[in-house]
Amino acid sequence: MDQLKLAALDEEDLKVLSAHLQDAVLTIADIRFLPKEKKALLVMNRFVWDKEPDRRSKSHERRRSALAFSQVNAMKAQNIRQDAKGAVLELLAVTFEPGEEPSGQIRLVFAGGGSLALDVECIEAQLTDLGAAWATRNRPMHNVE
Repeated sequence: MDQLKLAALDEEDLKVLSAHLQDAVLTIADIRFLPKEKKALLVMNRFVWDKEPDRRSKSHERRRSALAFSQVNAMKAQNIRQDAKGAVLELLAVTFEPGEEPSGQIRLVFAGGGSLALDVECIEAQLTDLGAAWATRNRPMHNVE
């Protein structure tokens, strides 16, 4: 098993997580904010960009993954219908906007203009694959124009 397990403690680490998470898909129901624990949790189907497609079947891989943030004081959604629990979001990037060091805001940017903003005391994130990969012939594509 070549499951991914990464941690991010600074902005450079967060960029690595963002690269692995590009084009991950999740539903609104897969997002949790636990204010008492100061945590935000997201469970998603991550597209495996770091592995070449199978030559014979030309298939790619996706994996069920968990993304956890600690030291979260608040979570705000923008352009996301929180009552539509089955709505699918496609994650494009995870960024950090510094505040008074080491605090700041982690922003999860989704296709279609939605985003989540996490007010954090510091960057403390973990990305963990939860199980085996499955094949997909669908490779995400982006119109850059």
